Amino acid sequence: MLSFELNKQVLLFATRAVDGDAQHTDITMVSLQSYNPEDEDWHQAALSMVVIGASGDLAKKKIYPALFALYVEGHLPEYFTIWGFARSKMTNEEFREYIGTSLSCRLADKGNCAERFDTFLERCFYHPGQYSNRDDFAALSEKMKEPEKGRKTADRVFYLSIPPSIFTQVAACASDAASSPTGYTRVIVEKPFGKDSESFRQLSADLYQHLTEDQMYRIDHYLGKELIENLTVLRFANLIFEPLWSRSFIRNVQVIFSEDFGTEGRGGYFDQYGIIRDVIQNHLLQIMSLFAMEPPVSLDAEDIRNEKVKVLRNMSPISMDDVVIGQYRGRGKKQGYLDDPTVPEGSLCPTFAAVACFIDNARWDGVPFLLKAGKALHSKRAEIRVQFRHVPGNLYKNRLGVNLDQTTNELVIRIQPNESIYLKINNKVPGLGVNLDVQKLDLSYKTRYNKHLPDAYERLILDVINGDKRLFIRNDELEAAWDLFTPILKVGPNQH
Repeated sequence: MLSFELNKQVLLFATRAVDGDAQHTDITMVSLQSYNPEDEDWHQAALSMVVIGASGDLAKKKIYPALFALYVEGHLPEYFTIWGFARSKMTNEEFREYIGTSLSCRLADKGNCAERFDTFLERCFYHPGQYSNRDDFAALSEKMKEPEKGRKTADRVFYLSIPPSIFTQVAACASDAASSPTGYTRVIVEKPFGKDSESFRQLSADLYQHLTEDQMYRIDHYLGKELIENLTVLRFANLIFEPLWSRSFIRNVQVIFSEDFGTEGRGGYFDQYGIIRDVIQNHLLQIMSLFAMEPPVSLDAEDIRNEKVKVLRNMSPISMDDVVIGQYRGRGKKQGYLDDPTVPEGSLCPTFAAVACFIDNARWDGVPFLLKAGKALHSKRAEIRVQFRHVPGNLYKNRLGVNLDQTTNELVIRIQPNESIYLKINNKVPGLGVNLDVQKLDLSYKTRYNKHLPDAYERLILDVINGDKRLFIRNDELEAAWDLFTPILKVGPNQH
């Protein structure tokens, strides 16, 4: 049964297991359920997924593997086809060979993966064309009609895996010449969504000439990661956390992104944007707004996104005093940023930034949210660290050491790698006497759940097909985000 049809009923069953003196309950979901998928009879409907920029790096590394994983797990409808569109000249056979090199049977629990490899590629087709040529898109549309014949509806999704400078051209051609005549037409747009408030508003106005807000899915792949998807569950499905989620108990919140490698030949692209535009203004700010939002009226996409926008609009203007930037240098055999031959000589583009943000509302007044991101650091990780306040009148303060900051409780949500959630607590060391140390209550996903965690692109592409926009960014969210960061982005690095 297809995942799209499973929203009507989810069956849960519990099995109780006894381990020594401890009891625990395993709750197993029998069927896959999206939050609010649109009704679609996939026995009567066809789906055409069009990858614009089909020969690009993102398509090869992320989009095709995600579509293959969805196919292997049975989450794509029966009548689906994948179309590649780019300027490169390729036959269908060459396109399939190109795609095939990026696919692997990484879902170890699916024994039929290898068998489905060839059947997946048989559904992949290629059409060369110019991004600004409506006739090329019209010819593509005619080709798509062939496998759509006999179906009650024909839905089409266009994934714009292309530079933002040609978003508008492609949106115009796809909308005018290749929209579905009987079903929905949706367009996935990759970041960057402009470089500042002015360029974002111009891009948005240009896209609105050809697409409606309902048709646009602005993707931020970090919102599709398992631990980010779990944020609302952790907070709103557990009684113990929501009462603590405020200035009364939380001292600060850190959202951290670090990579242990530099630009490595991508310096020309990175130098146009810098770490604030590339990571903080989108990935980290989106995570922060999801973390800090008020309880939504429902799990409907618009209710959740309404609360995220309120967080952004309640934020104080970011002051230069609350920003630190830096750039990595070479050490030993490791190259510095300026050693990358693709980086302009003497560039002052920041590769590290830390920004302190404040939300001026009753829940978070005075609590700093620290957004930190950098390249070529000592480790690769993305995580949320929630540091709680000291215990007032702590009876054990004389036994916790001089630095009480190291003994406050801390909740850590490790987004990647080694996905986990752990809570640092003070605990008595076993034995005679009263000695205390800090220990972790640890939920490691790899240890607890013996299953493959879906890639973010798998989740987000499936949500687009289902019409679920919870994890996609609305226009007013982006507008509020750019209004926050544009003033500091206009200040040159020498003035930081």
